Amino acid sequence: MRVLIVDDHTLVRAGLCRLLQSFAGIQVIAEASSADEAVEMAVFHQPELVLMDLSMPGRSGLEALSDIRSRVPDARIVMMSMHDDTAHVRDALDRGAVGFIVKDAAPQELELALRAAYSGQLFLSPQISAKMLAPMLSRERPTGVAALSPRQRQILRQLGNGQSTKEIAADLGISVKTVETHRARMMEALGCRRANDLLLFAARHQQELA
Repeated sequence: MRVLIVDDHTLVRAGLCRLLQSFAGIQVIAEASSADEAVEMAVFHQPELVLMDLSMPGRSGLEALSDIRSRVPDARIVMMSMHDDTAHVRDALDRGAVGFIVKDAAPQELELALRAAYSGQLFLSPQISAKMLAPMLSRERPTGVAALSPRQRQILRQLGNGQSTKEIAADLGISVKTVETHRARMMEALGCRRANDLLLFAARHQQELA
């Protein structure tokens, strides 16, 4: 794997170079200290991987990312940053990056990121993945009628109309046990402790169940 390192700090580049050279099968072929130099080096050396800092004086790593992707389309780019801001991560991915790691990541994480990128896989530092998934995981669960499946709403509507479990089973062509299972799950989803509570709920929400 032939790698181009891009960072505006000389000591950071030197440290990264030594670290990458310790990974089996990875060769650092060039270094760049700015976005413009990164594009020039990428065009000249045709690296397979580019490890690039997000924040640099002048043009940002994101701008260099777009230029490199357009001029060296086969190069796979992993971005680095001191921060795990999800907006920057999404921007980088939209521009074609295949990895994004934080600078305080463990060496093994950097190696995983580069090998994943080389294999055509996406890699994000765990803390970045956690931040990006948090809004999805924290969304409130639906409540009330919205928490029920279409079949459950149908059964609840029939219960509210006074039909028995056996009548509902026969009407829907399912077993009595299946109807009872749906009823138990509805009680759990709606927070009903007794069967009468479920019937009261059905009566109060007939319009929503229709």
